[in-house]
Amino acid sequence: MSGKILVIGAAGQIGSELTSTLRNSLGNEKVVAADINDNNKEVVNSGPFEILDAKEFSTIKQCVDTYNIETVYLMAAMLSATGEKYPEKAWDLNMTSLFNVLNLAKEGVIKKIFWPSSIAVFGPTTPKENTPQHTICEPTTVYGISKLTGERWCEYYNKKYNVDVRSLRYPGIISYKTLPGGGTTDYAVDIYHKAVTDGHYDCFLKEDTELPMMFMEDAINATLQLMAAAESTIKLRSSYNVAAFSITPKEVYESIKKHIPQFTIDYNPDSRQQIADSWPCSIDDNSAQKDWQWHSKYSLEDTTDIMLAQLKAKYESTKN
Repeated sequence: MSGKILVIGAAGQIGSELTSTLRNSLGNEKVVAADINDNNKEVVNSGPFEILDAKEFSTIKQCVDTYNIETVYLMAAMLSATGEKYPEKAWDLNMTSLFNVLNLAKEGVIKKIFWPSSIAVFGPTTPKENTPQHTICEPTTVYGISKLTGERWCEYYNKKYNVDVRSLRYPGIISYKTLPGGGTTDYAVDIYHKAVTDGHYDCFLKEDTELPMMFMEDAINATLQLMAAAESTIKLRSSYNVAAFSITPKEVYESIKKHIPQFTIDYNPDSRQQIADSWPCSIDDNSAQKDWQWHSKYSLEDTTDIMLAQLKAKYESTKN
């Protein structure tokens, strides 16, 4: 592979772990990380890094030209809960950044794009159980609206200009390496931190709010597997459903209590409850399984085991 990879939004929750995995696999110099700031020192110090605003076409093009970039992972986005506070900013970031990389590919400057979509494309009129790949999509958040619009543009650029763009509809992602980033599913990360540090968690969703979730390693594996698949096998150029497990806050709490019996929880639903209520409970990902042999590996219990072990070690090390 002569060309390099550029990860835009490399300091974010998924972007940082994607960058690390790609660098470990391909070599640090092959993977250029870019973000609006340089706060994530692990990403900044482990390989090439550029300060980059994903909304600025000329800056992205200059970076692509400088480093001979062939593949772009566009991970920069404003997430659901934050997006509701700043709807126009969320729309601007989420859509302008996508057009920038799609147009670079249209011009032949880059060869391949990964762009993440989300279960936020679904809405209250979508079937809740085993939500199909093709179904009613009437999102009620600016994040969901931007992701659904982005899916349509990805498919358009593929059909009209033969742009090789690939996408996944991520569920909630659970990771121990980065802190929550403003999403409605963030409780499933924060609850593990609070279990280790405080022994108590105030949950912003109701105890029986069931949502699709995925351990970070499964999300990274799905992303890389999709990008490695032969172009002929990618039948969907909008975005693929992917699934692992569906859980409620109560189920996560009970999973943690097996390890920390004294752990307590209170449920105090806020504005994020309405967003969660508009999303599916479970996802049908048969298209991904059939087209590129996708299968998840991690269950809730696997996730809890790893999250608690890693966070305990992390917080212990900061004390010493």
